[in-house]
Formats: sequence, C-alpha cells, structure tokens
Amino acid sequence: MKETIYIFSNGRLRRKDNSLIFETEDGQKKFIPVENIKEIFLFGEVDINTKALNFLSQKEIVVHYFNYYGYHTGSFYPREHYNSGYMILKQAEHYLNETERVFIAKRFIEGAAKNSLKILKYYNRRGKDLNNQINEIERLVLELRNYNSVDKAMAIEGQIKQTYYQGFDIIINSDEFKFEERSKKPPKNRINALISFSNSLIYNYCLSEIYKTHLDPRIGYLHTTNFRKFTLNLDIAEIFKPVIGDRTILSLLNKGIIKPNDFEDKLEGVYLKETGRKKFLQAMEERLKQTIKHSKLNRQVSYRRLIRLELYKLEKHFIGEEEYEPFVMDW
Repeated sequence: MKETIYIFSNGRLRRKDNSLIFETEDGQKKFIPVENIKEIFLFGEVDINTKALNFLSQKEIVVHYFNYYGYHTGSFYPREHYNSGYMILKQAEHYLNETERVFIAKRFIEGAAKNSLKILKYYNRRGKDLNNQINEIERLVLELRNYNSVDKAMAIEGQIKQTYYQGFDIIINSDEFKFEERSKKPPKNRINALISFSNSLIYNYCLSEIYKTHLDPRIGYLHTTNFRKFTLNLDIAEIFKPVIGDRTILSLLNKGIIKPNDFEDKLEGVYLKETGRKKFLQAMEERLKQTIKHSKLNRQVSYRRLIRLELYKLEKHFIGEEEYEPFVMDW
C-alpha cells in the first residue's frame, strides 16, 4: 500500500536516479522510494528543483505545501493523466444547470449533517446531553429540502455547523479546550486550531484522491466555481470532516494525547506546535487506514478508500448511471 509522506524538517528534496532524496539543512540524507509514495505533505521549508518536480509529475505524486503556522499555501498538482473531456463536459453541464447544481450541493450538506448527527448521537448515548443540538440539526435538515438555491442552502449549512460545534463543549467538557465559536485565520483558541488544521488536511486528501479519477477538481457545486483553483475537493471534504477529522480531534482530546502545551499563541491566534501536528497526523493516518464494513460492497474498506468511492459515485451521477447519495456512517 502506498504511503503519505509528511516532512517537517527544512531542507531540499531532489531526484537521485529513480528515487527521491530528502537532505536536511545539517546534511542528513534520507532516500524516499517513489513507488511507495501516495502524496507528500511539506510542513518545513523545502527547496525543490525542476528536475525533482518533473520526476514527481512523471510518478503522479501530488505535493501539498504548508506554512509555519500549518496553513495550506498550495499544491503541486501534476499534469492530469486521468482527466476526460467527456467527464469535464458532464461536470460543467451539472454546474450550469441550476437545478442539478442545487441537487448536488444539497446532497453534500445533507451528508455532512447526517454524519455530524451520528457523532452527536454517539456521545448522547454515552451520557452527554446533546438532545438540543440533535433536534435542531434534524429540523434544519428537513428545512434544507425547502430551498432551491445554493446561497440559501449554504445559509442552512452554516446554521447546522454552528449547532454541531456547540456540542463540542458538552462532549469535551474541559476548561483547557473551549470551542465558544468558530474562528479561522487566525483560530482564536485550541479547539479552533485543531479544527482548522484537520479541515486543511482533509481538503488535501480529497484533492489527492480526485487526481486519481476522471473528475476535474476546479468544478465544485456547493463551493462556487470561480477563479479559485480547486473547489470540488472542498465539497467532498464536507462529508468526511465529521467522519475522519472531528472523530480524530475528539478521540485525541478525550484520551489526553493532545495537551495545552502542544499549542502556541502567535499573531493574535492559536496554533498547533510541531509536537501537536505530529501527534495529530499520526492519529489521522491511523484513522485513514482504519477499515469499516461497506454495506453496499459487502467488504472492508478504509476511510481513505471511502473518499475515492465517493468520487466514483459522483462520476456515476454525472453520466446518468446512478443518482448520487452521500456516504453516511452506519453506526
């Protein structure tokens, strides 16, 4: 199975024959066999020359860049080998047809909301009183059906997320980790720092998976297609943020693995230190590799594989083979 490579050190990534070498600033070298690489996440300051980029492109390896604070700053998206003109036309047709676009956008919101409900109900069964949040999200999901514009659907989505995140304070119940309200760029507290970092990773996992399909990541439905480069990965990520990201956050906090000293205050915001990012990435990798029984396929599939399967379902929808239904956790 191919692996995701995370690089935290500063240094240089270069090609050496038919492999890659990462050389740190103090001269330490590590060979990276490209045949085993799924994608690369760079958190350190890394120099890459065109020879290495050409090699990464040849090997179809996507590279994601993050700055010192853990913000995603860009991706090297190699020349697409799987893109199909037919699929791009179908994607565009569904975007330009308002009814079709709203249908898909609402499916993404519905999938995300139902997965969020699964998490709230899981903790509700374990003694956390989340009935108010559950009832409100169920009401909003029903209300969503009445709207036939993306803007109005997104307004409902905002209310669903706000209600869902309010449940985090009840689930976590810690003075050291308070959610209070969603804040980004910069996140104002530790919970928001974790959510932002987690979401950023999931956007990029989804982008890497799209690269392996016929889909064009520049055409999204819930997130408006415009001069921003990629939007479809943001759409797909909505379904998997609760399933993969939020479950990882809650697990790390409930087990006391992530601690207050894994964060730092800077530039009027709160950020994960490198120690915190490494803990989070280790847990995230474990979650992505974890398998569940897929009810339709009747076999075990990893959470990472579920992202690809979601994209295949979208392809079937575009070509009129099967109406798209978002993934919702069984438990």
